[in-house]
Amino acid sequence: MVVREEVQKMKLVAPLVAAMSNEARCKALNTVAERLVEKQDEIFAENKKDLDAAAANGVADAIVKRLKFNDAKLRDVVAGIKQLTELEDPIGKVTLDRELDEGLRLTRLTVPIGVIGVIFEARPDALIQISSLCIRSGNCPVLKGGKETTFTNRILFNIIYNAVLEAGFPEGCMLACEQHNEIDELLKCDGLVDLLIPRGSNAFVRYIMDNTHIPVMGHADGICHIYVDKDADFEKAIPVIVDAKIQYTAACNAVETLLIHKDIASEFIPKLAAALAENGVKLRGTKEVTDIVDSWKNGTSDGGAFEYETIDEGDFKEYLALIVSAKLVSDVNEAVNHINLHGSHHTDSIITENAETADTFLRLVDSAGVYQNCSTRFADGFRYGFGAEVGISTSKIHARGPVGLEGLVTYKYKLVGHGQIVGDYAEGRKQFHFKNL
Repeated sequence: MVVREEVQKMKLVAPLVAAMSNEARCKALNTVAERLVEKQDEIFAENKKDLDAAAANGVADAIVKRLKFNDAKLRDVVAGIKQLTELEDPIGKVTLDRELDEGLRLTRLTVPIGVIGVIFEARPDALIQISSLCIRSGNCPVLKGGKETTFTNRILFNIIYNAVLEAGFPEGCMLACEQHNEIDELLKCDGLVDLLIPRGSNAFVRYIMDNTHIPVMGHADGICHIYVDKDADFEKAIPVIVDAKIQYTAACNAVETLLIHKDIASEFIPKLAAALAENGVKLRGTKEVTDIVDSWKNGTSDGGAFEYETIDEGDFKEYLALIVSAKLVSDVNEAVNHINLHGSHHTDSIITENAETADTFLRLVDSAGVYQNCSTRFADGFRYGFGAEVGISTSKIHARGPVGLEGLVTYKYKLVGHGQIVGDYAEGRKQFHFKNL
């Protein structure tokens, strides 16, 4: 497939998709949901091929968890599609209505971005979410999934594409790429592709950013933190940390670093270590942390085969595995500074019963999501009520956090007049009177 030629055709189709009614787009989504359920056995059979290939090729467990597509994931994506149809139409919202002069009216209204290239990791449910969001928001997606899900992505794309055609969408409104070299072709389609959204490793996202002139939206790392304050309720803190680490370790919103107030460390860390040991989580802590763990291990048999090691102050990273880092801090300000310097500005949480401390944290942490007394795993478009997400953005421009429908629209200005010319205003024959309507 020559990607540029196909994308060029899509560029001409995009305005037709943008002009489709809300009813037509919702009808297409309902048709997609119906066809996915009808053909679930075929989908699961193709997914098994990908899982078998992953097992044969020794693919990492974190990736295998992502590529598995079962009944539960099907239920989730279908529920997400239904949720999308119930949301307010993101297109055609008037965000400015102003009369510049009598008979000269300016409006600003929301419109689809156009052609969006999404290059994503080995998650079949991501293909459905991305496609659904683009359908609902009137955009045309170019989809490139991970090679580990080739069979699953292929059948999912065909089901979705045929469903939207059945519902009245124009041919060429969606495009799927399968070959790795097609990524490089796509990166050269500046002027045709309006936005790129890469989802993958830090190195992969950086490669995309460094090798295209197309605007890129997304995030590289998911180094999420939980700060356990001196006024934390331990009964809340332990379950929140465990959930944030083990509920889905391969997710970018899983916690990777724990910051613990030094005043509670000697009491809290043994409780934390026992919970981590029970859930098979390895602890990588600074010396202050592991010294406390050593004392706990020497005085109890609860640790079992608990794994832990001492790390340097700068050795904090994204694991996407049953590993978590920890260090001690003297107060909320030190925690905030650590997060802002070493985090990825994704999602960070504080555990505290002190409202003033919580307010300081929530105001000063410079991340897309800032939480109090809850798991970082809530950073998700579906859990936010967006229906789904096309990805997470840590950028401060256009969209931030889980990117749902609102992140997939932009706006344009519409000016309607009756023969007015700028010369009349520039030369003083007429005056603007600017009246908001």
